[in-house]
Amino acid sequence: MAGDAHERDERNHALIGAAVAVGTLILVGCSTAMSSGTGGEGAAAVPTTLATTTTTIAPTTTPAPTTTEAPTTTQAPTTTAAPATTMPPAIEPVALMDPPLAAIGTSSGDEASRLQWRLLELGFWVSGVDGDYGLTTRQAVMAFEKYMGFEADGRVDERTAQALSTMNLRPHGRANGGTLIEVDKAKQLLYFVINGRTEWILNTSTGDGQPYTEADQNTPGEIISGVSITPSGLHAVNRQRPDGWWEGDLGQIYRPKYFVGGVAVHGSNSIPNYPASHGCVRVSVPAMDWIWESGIMPLDTPVWVHDGA
Repeated sequence: MAGDAHERDERNHALIGAAVAVGTLILVGCSTAMSSGTGGEGAAAVPTTLATTTTTIAPTTTPAPTTTEAPTTTQAPTTTAAPATTMPPAIEPVALMDPPLAAIGTSSGDEASRLQWRLLELGFWVSGVDGDYGLTTRQAVMAFEKYMGFEADGRVDERTAQALSTMNLRPHGRANGGTLIEVDKAKQLLYFVINGRTEWILNTSTGDGQPYTEADQNTPGEIISGVSITPSGLHAVNRQRPDGWWEGDLGQIYRPKYFVGGVAVHGSNSIPNYPASHGCVRVSVPAMDWIWESGIMPLDTPVWVHDGA
């Protein structure tokens, strides 16, 4: 009997051990199911464990923000374009007149002095700033009017006064290099170009293009015929007469500087607003004196004559 009891105890212990082992497997299996979320009830029983795993996902705020894109202000600004100061050296800006010049006609006085200053600033030669609306001031106004394409009457009317006041680029000839005399037959202007810059502008009158037959002033009884043409092309000062008036074949000329045959730049008492000479390039007597005294037109100076085209 005692032996049987002992056997029963051993079987009970074995059963209990087996049951414990099975229970452990079942618990392990349930634990696995609940943690993996594959078991229906197990997954519902621990919802917080799922929530904690979702926080490991990269948040939506971590992508590169739009503000890291290149801002529009990094584009090249329009102010980086080449400034107006890169214009050719023959063209120079000038300031506007403030206050604007008054329309003084041909009156002398303080406003005439302002006119003379302005003409000199723009390169139109006058003999001085004295407020006297004299010959050289009238000639300079005519030259400006010719340059602008106005009727060249030598009077400062409203249009001429406004144009003088608002001119913002210094007038210039066609030549933009070298040192030379430029004669524009279309505009009837003479330019003094120094190292590519138009320094001075004079009113002039060139050949009228008309045929002529006249007595030779130096040879009594002789008749001279021809056409009043100032020859276009590139010439040079080749001879000159420094003192006073000279009796040319076709009339008196003042202190001439010849540049082709008998054609010269010379002083005259008549420089109208149209071509009127036999072929020479006329300027005023005071202007011719200035040309000599300044030394601006020595021998061998190139003289370029063109038709403005």
